[in-house]
Amino acid sequence: MPENAGEPTTSAHTVLGRPVPMPVRIRRARAFMASYRVPAGVAQEVIAYSGLRVIQLPRDRALCTLVFVEYVDGDLGPYHEFGVAFMVRHHTAAEVGGLADLRALSGGTAGVFIHRLPVDGEFTLAAGRGIWGFPKELADFEVEHEGARRGVLRMDGKLVVDLTVRPGLRTPSRRGAGGAYDAYAHIDGVTRRTPWRMEQSGMRARVGGAELILGDHPLAAELAALELPTRTPLTSTVDRLAMIFHDAAPV
Repeated sequence: MPENAGEPTTSAHTVLGRPVPMPVRIRRARAFMASYRVPAGVAQEVIAYSGLRVIQLPRDRALCTLVFVEYVDGDLGPYHEFGVAFMVRHHTAAEVGGLADLRALSGGTAGVFIHRLPVDGEFTLAAGRGIWGFPKELADFEVEHEGARRGVLRMDGKLVVDLTVRPGLRTPSRRGAGGAYDAYAHIDGVTRRTPWRMEQSGMRARVGGAELILGDHPLAAELAALELPTRTPLTSTVDRLAMIFHDAAPV
């Protein structure tokens, strides 16, 4: 990954007594995810606290993604993560709705709002909340990345999700495949934007191929209100991810 990728920063943070120079680099991770077209009105209610607006897809839909990530080698150490994210309009967007939203989504100028982000490491929890304002919280994980990918997430002793993704067709790969995004998050009354760059290889994708079981945790009830288990998702698996996270700024 090029040293000058994204927006350069030279700051440093101290997390639990340990210096964390910026930008933070993830040299290797792997992931699997399922993206669902969900009712836009319900999705907007879920993220209303952020002050952002969901990207509006045809037939009054929004895009919600569930993703399991295993961080193998990075500046924050190894850990597991589960994300609930929504595609949103960039906070500076001059045009909204209809074709403008579709152009933003297809052209890579939409943002990613990270609504929930459970992890299983104390250091990454402190760094995520303190540096970027990511809504990290501790949880328990069972994850399998071989064959059919499966992730089981529990919080407070209750099942949240049990997601199985069957790999699809290999997508064409080129050096540097990925892109630059703005990741948004909101904690402590502040919405922040983090420039984020990702490169990926070994990706497979398909329509469908996911089995989602929701548990009895309050987050599971929130996901059920989005009608996720009844909808056919776009699923993907990624064997190798590299990422760069720059400093966050309030919007």
